[in-house]
Amino acid sequence: MFDRIQFDLEKQQNIRKAHKDNDLQDVALKFITKSDQLNYAYNWTWLDLPIIQMPEDIVLVQEIIWETKPDIIIETGIAWGGSVLLSASMLELIGNGQVLAIDKVLPQHNIDQIMKYKFSNRIKLFEGSSVDATIIELVRAQIKPSDKVMVLLDSNHSHEHVYKELNIWGPMVTPQQYLVVSDTIIEDLPTQTHRPRPWGLGDNPLTALNDFLSENPKFTRENDYNYKALSSYTRNGYVKCL
Repeated sequence: MFDRIQFDLEKQQNIRKAHKDNDLQDVALKFITKSDQLNYAYNWTWLDLPIIQMPEDIVLVQEIIWETKPDIIIETGIAWGGSVLLSASMLELIGNGQVLAIDKVLPQHNIDQIMKYKFSNRIKLFEGSSVDATIIELVRAQIKPSDKVMVLLDSNHSHEHVYKELNIWGPMVTPQQYLVVSDTIIEDLPTQTHRPRPWGLGDNPLTALNDFLSENPKFTRENDYNYKALSSYTRNGYVKCL
């Protein structure tokens, strides 16, 4: 009755059908567009800290970490720290690994909240720009040649900044690990007048990622995680290193 091999085979088939279903894709985009106007992604927490992600993206990152079991997860953009806790708590369950998280603004109160957990020894926080040479070297010094490295980019969302991040942190992603570029959805959303930002159509993480992928064929969007991203802020942003 419970045939996991058959279940997973049917799941893969369903994922591909959904990915190719234009009507479903349109419905998902309408949901994202409307819910964004109500700051829906701000409603969620991970272990009591705000995570500011769509629930689907939270689950997808959890699945990726559990499958690939990285030794190092580099995150740019910390905010309240929920995403950092998600990564670190998964590594704690796995029993190995460390999160290296970077943010230009890192209030002491936020640091205290992030570092109060029993598994916070798996977290190292770096205050500064994710494209600053000093920060880059501090993070790089934490990585051993044998480490499996995953990268999540979720800081400044302008094309220029994300493209710089991609060229800095992308090469650190190791084979069979993932590069996750958040807020690629900006390219598909109407102008966010309810929450003005200095990025938008033609100037956002997706445009930066498209340029990066055209120059770096060792990365691919052809994977089930990317296909599954429907009600997601990271549509077309789950990229695997070959």
